[in-house]
Amino acid sequence: MTTLFLDCGMGAAGDMLTAALLELLPEREEFLAELNRLGIPGVSFSAEESEKCGIRGTRVIVKVDGGEESAEMHAHGADHARGSDHGGEHAHAHSDLHDIERVAESLPVSDRVKADLLAVYSQIAEAESHVHGVPVTEVHFHEVGAKDAVADIAAVCMLMDRLRPGRVVVSPVSVGSGQVQCAHGILPVPAPATAFLLRGAPIRGGEFSGELCTPTGAALLTHFATEFGELPVMKVERIGYGMGKRDFPAANCVRAFLGETDEAGDTVSELVCNLDDMTPEAIGFAQESLYAAGALEVFTVPAQMKKTRPGHLLTVLCRGTDKEKIIRQIFRYTSTLGIRETVCRRYTLSRSEETVMTRFGPVRVKRSEGYGTQKEKYEYEDVARLARDNGMNLEEVFSSIKGKES
Repeated sequence: MTTLFLDCGMGAAGDMLTAALLELLPEREEFLAELNRLGIPGVSFSAEESEKCGIRGTRVIVKVDGGEESAEMHAHGADHARGSDHGGEHAHAHSDLHDIERVAESLPVSDRVKADLLAVYSQIAEAESHVHGVPVTEVHFHEVGAKDAVADIAAVCMLMDRLRPGRVVVSPVSVGSGQVQCAHGILPVPAPATAFLLRGAPIRGGEFSGELCTPTGAALLTHFATEFGELPVMKVERIGYGMGKRDFPAANCVRAFLGETDEAGDTVSELVCNLDDMTPEAIGFAQESLYAAGALEVFTVPAQMKKTRPGHLLTVLCRGTDKEKIIRQIFRYTSTLGIRETVCRRYTLSRSEETVMTRFGPVRVKRSEGYGTQKEKYEYEDVARLARDNGMNLEEVFSSIKGKES
């Protein structure tokens, strides 16, 4: 299976991801020309060779109205969309999500790319809405920062469409430490919007002060990742280095590995214990905690315990590397005094996620294939959101969007 691994040991920003993926293409100049034909008002793309700590890679430069954001100014808050290796003096004009949608719809790209672009930008708007406590419709972005982010997001979405990996694995994301200056004042790192976007993903601070992962980078990673983890066993065919603007004692880059992984199965640990003295609420809390600790699956089945008491059989599936941590969590969050382990070999279909446009808005579709089988399923949370927004039930939304993606 074609697999893309993104090494985010120094965080990620939209331009760094663009540069790393661009290095995986044989026709780089042709693709840059395609980016410059997008027609985003005032935006231009260029690329140059860059060196960090003796490693050569590519730095992509996005200019808006002839200017590039500087490293000193960071674009965060309800009136900004991005930051990190960018910044600079911004115009006072603002854009909202509807303006972004109009720009996206006007781009000469495929419906798949448009859907991905809108989904990623919607994530950013949702994060800003959550952080600032205002509806998504009231979130505003500085016009220059918005164009810059749209350019980065469009570029990454186009590159992912060109590469079409069946699996995207993202390493734990370094976010940096300390504080960052933004439009609203001084904020802790990771900035609130970035932290919100990365919820559920493995992150770490690191020894370098400053912002390593931007909201745009976080939104792109969480949108395209099929899983988070370390470099899988793979036959690497191409490697790309996407350089950031700033210098650190470590190479400031995103590395992209493209290659093939085996379709064969892997092994997991099945950890089982009996519970006969826990409330449903306590069991539910334990399940949430186990998922947060990295469990692959957690479920219970009713069981008749000794002394004829009704209880539950708790089963947790996890990777061997997570076994000790999961065992500790089971003992911590349940009342069990003992755990049984079985090592199982499992066979899984390769999974990917695509965003499609419907007449109601973007919807993610989960696709899986392998062993002569193909399956697909609409993301429940997206369908539920559309149902709520349009005053419909789930079946009505499913019936309306199936076979009618634009």
